[in-house]
Amino acid sequence: MASSRQTGSFGSWSSPITADAVVAETGSLSEPRVDGDDIYWIEGRPLEKGRNVVVTRSADGAIRDITPPLFNVRTQVYSYGGGSYAVRNNAVYFVNFDDNQVYQQIAGGPPTRITSNPNCFFADICVDIGKLRLIAIRESRPNGDAIKAIHDLVAIDIATGREVTLDSGSDFYSSPTLNSDGSKLAWLSWQHPNMPWISTYLNVASVDQTGGLTAKQVVQGGGSDSLFQPQWSPDGTLYFISDRTDFWNLYRWSPSGVEGILTRDAEFGVPQWNLGLSTYAFMSQEVMIYSFVQNGTWRLGRLEIPTLAAHDYPMEFSSLSGVRASASTVVLRYATMTSPPAIATIDVNTGAILPIKLLVSPGSLHEFEDYFSTPQPIEFPTADGDIAHAFYYCPINPNWQAPPSERPPLLVKSHGGPTAATESTLDLSVQFWTSRGFAVIDVNYRGSTGYGRRYREKLYRQWGVIDVADCISSAKFLAARGDVDDRKLAVTGRSAGGYTTLCGLTFHTEFAAGASYFGISDLVAIATETHKFELHYTDWLIEPFRPDSKLYHNRSPINFTQQLSAPVIFLHGKDDPVAPINQAEKMYSALQRRNIPTSLLIFQDEKHGFRQSAHLRQALEAELLFYSINLTRAPLSS
Repeated sequence: MASSRQTGSFGSWSSPITADAVVAETGSLSEPRVDGDDIYWIEGRPLEKGRNVVVTRSADGAIRDITPPLFNVRTQVYSYGGGSYAVRNNAVYFVNFDDNQVYQQIAGGPPTRITSNPNCFFADICVDIGKLRLIAIRESRPNGDAIKAIHDLVAIDIATGREVTLDSGSDFYSSPTLNSDGSKLAWLSWQHPNMPWISTYLNVASVDQTGGLTAKQVVQGGGSDSLFQPQWSPDGTLYFISDRTDFWNLYRWSPSGVEGILTRDAEFGVPQWNLGLSTYAFMSQEVMIYSFVQNGTWRLGRLEIPTLAAHDYPMEFSSLSGVRASASTVVLRYATMTSPPAIATIDVNTGAILPIKLLVSPGSLHEFEDYFSTPQPIEFPTADGDIAHAFYYCPINPNWQAPPSERPPLLVKSHGGPTAATESTLDLSVQFWTSRGFAVIDVNYRGSTGYGRRYREKLYRQWGVIDVADCISSAKFLAARGDVDDRKLAVTGRSAGGYTTLCGLTFHTEFAAGASYFGISDLVAIATETHKFELHYTDWLIEPFRPDSKLYHNRSPINFTQQLSAPVIFLHGKDDPVAPINQAEKMYSALQRRNIPTSLLIFQDEKHGFRQSAHLRQALEAELLFYSINLTRAPLSS
């Protein structure tokens, strides 16, 4: 029987997964919380110009918005934010993006402002209910200068908004947490030039009757010890995560010493790009629920604390985050290879997931199911004989086939960070490409998280070298298997992934085109013009900065545009504080002068990453058109 499929070149196929469909499902779900029997989370809504809204599901199952229109729950601390709200006894405390102030909203009433400090930002809110105050990270920017920002650990009186400094002197703070009776406070701190995944300190202090801190001490950290999520158990024991033995494992501290609780070749922690992170939680002094990632796959488990017996639940996930618990409820955010992100509770006896809020309704995905490409986890050899990791997506479309002699073009995706990881979550922005006849490989190059500290540290002073080499090796691996056309390789990435993209296009010849989303091309500018949080990140990634550094010059694509002969599209937010827009403008102008096909899209009212639906749609459609002209050279089917 003759095939009913149309025949057309890879990359030219029509698909019902349009840019509109992608954008309609490009919102976000994050920061789940639990307050008694009520569950809360944040929804990012591109159709509302990227506004973040606190949403709740009450014990009776009713779901409603907490945050009214004109409020946007988002913080700019460390530029990446997180920890933008907290909830206790039906009162929500949140940071409003427009004025950066902290608000209180009680039992569905209107928000009332607590702070009145226009030069400061707040995040990582911890409620001290006994003293009617909030404990938070405060960021002060003298004259608006993000490089010279000053960070403190502060207490904020809920009634008056008065701010009292609890601790200062460290460059950065995170994760303030009180024990159950409010008598002990723990928090993390770190100093330049370190990032929090390189070296941090775990601090503990007593809280006196006036709310001040006494008997401060550093109980863990320093050196090559990255710590994550200190948390007091209900019985007053302090737990935390450390990578002291290569992997981020779970420990507990007491004055008599540190004890390993869950130690295995798996990661129970993640890099602290955002505040307010949580990968484990206590239901009681006997039961903890934990999550971990191993070789790119996430799992949940239950720890019986008295015996330290750990039971991993059988279900596997592409992503887990925001694990929070009360005595009766565990809530989290999850995603799988076949389902996009959702907020859910779990059955603590079986580990079964009970979804509450889906980012994408099952009905809206039904028409696309036959077009979905399932990610294949792969390991591939690197150019120097090591091993790296990736997820591979082959092109799938039930209505189209390519001529037998053709192999598909390949999009090599390089994640941001670079100290981060890609995941295998069902993502319509990936399926947009595979359903049009593109193959996609999403690379966890050496330096990515999720595979232990030693794998992470392979990027030490090698950024722009081995990340690029691994992206190239992944493409060559697939070409050698006969999966893709080695003449039609494109590379794309966001932020740090944009830098990897531009290095791959400038210093190598394997890629025929590329797309840089708010990427970096000038390392000197990043070392001198970026925000405080990442001001010394390149000390670790490249070397300690000096104005005459040859490495910074030699690894900056902006200095070698004469070597770049492949077409590039640049997509950038006008107000980006992390990768300044002038870098994209300089690179674009240099390519224009050499008559190399290029395009620059600047999005108004966007910072580091795009949030508005119109901009998300325009960026995706522009990238597709750019490839159709400069990579596949095949007209798009309607």
